[in-house]
Amino acid sequence: MTQTLIGQIDKILFEEDGFFIAVLKSGEKVSGTYFESEVAHIKDSAITLSGVWEEHKKYGKTFKFTSIRVNQNQLFFFLNKIVKGFTKKLSSELIEKFGADELVEILDNDIERLLEFNGIKEKRLKKIQDSWKKFRSMRELGEFLSPYDVSPVLLTTIATAMKDVDEPCSKIKNNPYILTSINSIGFKRADELALKMGLEKTDENRIASAMDYVLLNYCEQQGNSCVAKEILFSELNELLMFSGNESLYESILVQRVAEQSIVIMKNDRLSPARLYDAEKFLYDTFTARAKKDSGGFVKDIDKFLEESDLQLGEQQREAVVAINNGASILFLVGYAGTGKSTTSKTILQLLNTRYDKKEIMTCALSGIASQRISDTTGYESATIQSLIVKHEKNDTFPYGVILIDEASMINSSLFARFLLKVDIKAILIVVGDDAQLPPIGAGNVLSDVLTLELAPIVKLTKIYRQSEEQAITLIANDIRRGEVPPYRQKYDDFEFVDVSMQNYYGMKNSMSASELQERREENSQNIISEILHRVVESIEKARYRLNNKQIKEYLNYFQVITPMKGGTLGTTNLNKVLQEYFNPNPKKCVKKGGSEFRLMDKVVHIKNENMTSWSGDGFKSGEDSNQRRIFNGMSGLLFKIEEEDEQVYVFYPNEDVVVVYEYAELKNYLMLSYALTIHKVQGMEYDIVVIPMTFSHFIMHNTKLIYTAITRAKHRCVLVGEGSAFENGCRKFDVTRRDTVLLEL
Repeated sequence: MTQTLIGQIDKILFEEDGFFIAVLKSGEKVSGTYFESEVAHIKDSAITLSGVWEEHKKYGKTFKFTSIRVNQNQLFFFLNKIVKGFTKKLSSELIEKFGADELVEILDNDIERLLEFNGIKEKRLKKIQDSWKKFRSMRELGEFLSPYDVSPVLLTTIATAMKDVDEPCSKIKNNPYILTSINSIGFKRADELALKMGLEKTDENRIASAMDYVLLNYCEQQGNSCVAKEILFSELNELLMFSGNESLYESILVQRVAEQSIVIMKNDRLSPARLYDAEKFLYDTFTARAKKDSGGFVKDIDKFLEESDLQLGEQQREAVVAINNGASILFLVGYAGTGKSTTSKTILQLLNTRYDKKEIMTCALSGIASQRISDTTGYESATIQSLIVKHEKNDTFPYGVILIDEASMINSSLFARFLLKVDIKAILIVVGDDAQLPPIGAGNVLSDVLTLELAPIVKLTKIYRQSEEQAITLIANDIRRGEVPPYRQKYDDFEFVDVSMQNYYGMKNSMSASELQERREENSQNIISEILHRVVESIEKARYRLNNKQIKEYLNYFQVITPMKGGTLGTTNLNKVLQEYFNPNPKKCVKKGGSEFRLMDKVVHIKNENMTSWSGDGFKSGEDSNQRRIFNGMSGLLFKIEEEDEQVYVFYPNEDVVVVYEYAELKNYLMLSYALTIHKVQGMEYDIVVIPMTFSHFIMHNTKLIYTAITRAKHRCVLVGEGSAFENGCRKFDVTRRDTVLLEL
């Protein structure tokens, strides 16, 4: 039978994601979930609980509550403890002046009136308004969703996303799957809630939402932009855990096609409409541009090349001649060390004979790659995303020439968004290396264009090396061909440190699985020790850069790269180990979900998301923030922790942007970046790269992965680990063939 308990919280014994166990001043233990703010806010507060007594195996007799109410002036408590921007003094003055009801009315509908009060300026008002909206949304949604065991973290996510939505509760009630439009709430979490709310398993909203989710998720995860119908249906069976529903799926599919959210192609291939539209646009654009003639540039190309300060080989010359002969689009594809940059620079010099320098723009996906192309060609450069944002309001970019570098990294959606902005009369040069990993996300544009020969292509294969002692490009190109390079020789820029398990195959036959695992673990620890030797050798030079405020140089100086997140040699563990060396005694730190973020940590943003941000100079001069798209893989420095506001600030020097994160967002958006996965570092370049090599990563090893990792090193690449694991990886050809709309078209 439900009972009531009144008391004051004295000590919190345990707390995770809003669930807590505490002791009251009177000695009783209580447990339950508090969702309206951090549990710490109600310590020392007088509360009324309703619930039941039960026996807890660790804490003994405990009052398990189902509802909790704070017993002081509710509004004063929430303004002072939860809504950001209020102090005790301000809260009590406002309640005294307006009374609780009128103050709520003002906060809801006429918040500008608070500017009459001393100490409230525009900036503070904005903070109060956002915090109040979120809090109101949280209270309403909390009461509505608490019977369905929604965690405080999920509740906060929903409340933040829906703070400007009218009647969010009734909208969720009508169709719980609208929650899937909120980032970080996928179909599975929305479905769990919908079923608890009593929705039928065969409800049309459920099947339609599952179909969209499976189709897009399968494409994004596998890198495909279309999928066979039978694969979609079998994945649906697995997700929804029932079978024999083909006719139901077929009827929902007909609806989704009629609503134009799914496209059916020949061979019963299905594509999410936005991926289909993107690749259809790319197909049409490439083929149309391939037919255009620019009219050429110089009468005597031989004379032009003779007068150039750059010496070109036969293949490189072919690319320049193609542009001079009138090609409006050119795919310039070359492996590491084949002189793509030299060729690009010469092509741009040729185009500069007609186009003014300010009409020529180079770009790449990552900030560091765009900086590199600018440094090597001498022409202006930007990231693809920043160009899209900068010219959002214009129909097209104001450039007559656009060169895109590192094109192998760009997925279909982004490629299409970018090309949509390129003037039809502009000359387009697309530069890339198809031996690298395919893009993250759906599509494989560069590879598909080469397969289908949709536009003029020049391939550079001849390698130019600086000296006999420099081997990174040669070793990488041997790996690309599936050959084991002479990796144990001494080079200036490449080193293999052998940390192998002696007599591994003998042990495999004579030991139990657990004994062998123990030996593997021991060897992994030895690999870490060797990696740390390299850290100790480099740390002084890294810190010198940081102390001199050379943030970009610090972030790109020393990088550990590994194929996986999990395991002893995965990024999660390596980051914890490396943090202790690079940033051992921070002035401030924030602990979130098993991770610790310290002041001056190297971090990486891990989700494409619109975030509150400033330009570097805008932040320094106290300008207003704006919302900007921050992309997965951006690398930055955590330079400020505001404990009172529960916020951290990160500077991303490659993009020149400062982003603010709430403590609650850290787990979802940030990760330490002393060690990164190979997929995360595509397009990046570091002075020194260290890569663990072990059979425990065997499933990930292949020629593209190792080639991509090694070619991230600018001056020095060190591989540490098992020689035979490296050799096996070098022989394992990557055969990723993606199913794409381009190939179907």
